[in-house]
Amino acid sequence: MNNKISVAIKYLLGVVFLFSAYSKAVGPGLIEIILIDHGLTDSREIAAALTRILIGFEFGLGILFFLPYEIKRFTLPLAALFLTVFTFYLLYTEFVLGDSQNCGCFGSTIAMSPIESAFKNAALLILVYIVHRHEKTSRKNLMVPAAALIIAVAVTFIAVPVKSADDFPFSNYTHFEGAGRADLSSGDKFVAVFNTECEHCQELAREIAGSDKDRKFASKLFTLFYSEGEVNVDSFKTLTGYDYPYRLIDADEFFDLIGSSPPRIYVIRNGVVKDILDDNFDEFIETLQK
Repeated sequence: MNNKISVAIKYLLGVVFLFSAYSKAVGPGLIEIILIDHGLTDSREIAAALTRILIGFEFGLGILFFLPYEIKRFTLPLAALFLTVFTFYLLYTEFVLGDSQNCGCFGSTIAMSPIESAFKNAALLILVYIVHRHEKTSRKNLMVPAAALIIAVAVTFIAVPVKSADDFPFSNYTHFEGAGRADLSSGDKFVAVFNTECEHCQELAREIAGSDKDRKFASKLFTLFYSEGEVNVDSFKTLTGYDYPYRLIDADEFFDLIGSSPPRIYVIRNGVVKDILDDNFDEFIETLQK
């Protein structure tokens, strides 16, 4: 094989690992939720720390493909081990845990099922093997790649600090009908709190459904429904045309989250509640129409 092709593949592998790290870093909450769902920890803080170690390791591994040190003896075997271990874990996720949702390998940027990601890893393992066969020269100094990995993990904890979930009122809402896993702690999100029997809630829901005709907010707007009486969620959808990811909450949760009366909309940016709308929804409706 032409040496230039082998070098190109090596750099491609580096880019893939860097992109994988970046896609997790922009929304680490998804990986944290997955770790908790899979029973690896029941603490959001521990899940956050493990997530940052994973991101830092991938970030460091991506950098190693661009450094001329111990490629054949350190970087390639480490990449192969990493991909192999996670491929087995993906298969365990699919066939033992029965979880076919987005595995989080590329965060929320590119949603992949565990099987799809396993095939992706198999393809990367083939590329690692090709580079290993044709890699000839690299400088010998194990301290450089080892130090690069440690520094990458340390920098990740600084660049993507672990946040406390104690002050975030939606930290426990990680699964929604119509969306599966959802991380409300990253990016711009909107949480509507509705009572299905409430006429004002129904009226606002109709306005939202009518204004968001292009479904631009389908991945940003989440609803917490308190349902009592004759109007259930399906009836609410039929009456209003409102169809966004939702979750049912009990009376205590509902009254903790609303003001004096429903509806209420929370405007969230990266896990911080930036605004609370209780009666003046005109600006929000205008946002939907843009």
